[in-house]
Amino acid sequence: MAELSLTEHAVLGVLAEGPTHGFAIARELGDGAELGRVFTVRRPLVYRALDRLVEAGLAEAVHVEAGDAGPNRVVHKVTRPGTVLLRRWLEEPVAHVRDLRLELMLKLALLARSGRPAGDLVRRQRESLQPTLAAVEAAASEDPVEMWRRHNARAADTYLAELADMYG
Repeated sequence: MAELSLTEHAVLGVLAEGPTHGFAIARELGDGAELGRVFTVRRPLVYRALDRLVEAGLAEAVHVEAGDAGPNRVVHKVTRPGTVLLRRWLEEPVAHVRDLRLELMLKLALLARSGRPAGDLVRRQRESLQPTLAAVEAAASEDPVEMWRRHNARAADTYLAELADMYG
């Protein structure tokens, strides 16, 4: 399978909390929900992600239950390969400053929901972005694009420093 999308990682992360159906996952990733605050996924995309996870052997259907007022619901669970892949992804720092807003925050939210510590991820994230932050500072100029990159990098560095203090 090709690399998972952020949506597929989000669905896998919710599914790893326990067997459930697509409608419940969509509710967790919906607008206004705890995870939806970080990363909102519309219901059709949740079902598409679930199908791809099943095709890849990362999730599997376990049974069908009656829907409350609609069609039957297929309950899925994460497979062992899905658990391994999710764990690896949750431990891996993001590649770019721009990925902090969605991907890192989603990882932090999923780690918090699972009761797993985030301190190591935050430490590795700070370390992995240091060369980028240094390069952006070294390229200081009056170019509006470079100024934007520099300010974003500084804000990211401050954010990560605060997270490191918070997670010890």
